[in-house]
Amino acid sequence: MGQRSIFIRALWFIFVGWWVTPVVINVAWVLNVTVILLPIGIKLINLVPTVLTLAEPRSLSDATAGRGQRSLIVRALYFVFIGWWLSLLWANVAALLALTIIGLPIAIWMLNRLPFVTSLYRFHG
Repeated sequence: MGQRSIFIRALWFIFVGWWVTPVVINVAWVLNVTVILLPIGIKLINLVPTVLTLAEPRSLSDATAGRGQRSLIVRALYFVFIGWWLSLLWANVAALLALTIIGLPIAIWMLNRLPFVTSLYRFHG
């Protein structure tokens, strides 16, 4: 499925995305703290761009989807030493920027890159 129209994505953001995204981020962090539910927490963080603006993630059926991704070991080490704290800081700064009209475009840009900041996951090609 291709990207939804900019009109639909804008309506989603205005009515749903702006308030659901912080909820998803906080639920993901609670799951990450449990360690056992960490994979679900990471999956939620990887879905933040979709929750925010209905951006389509890479499809697992897409043959090129895995191209350009770092290895799972590299991503795991990055998450353990850097990603867990940097992404929490990144998401909170983005949430603060989203409270202002001037900061909103930067906040959307930052939240769309949250999966990469968290675990080096490339959301888009």
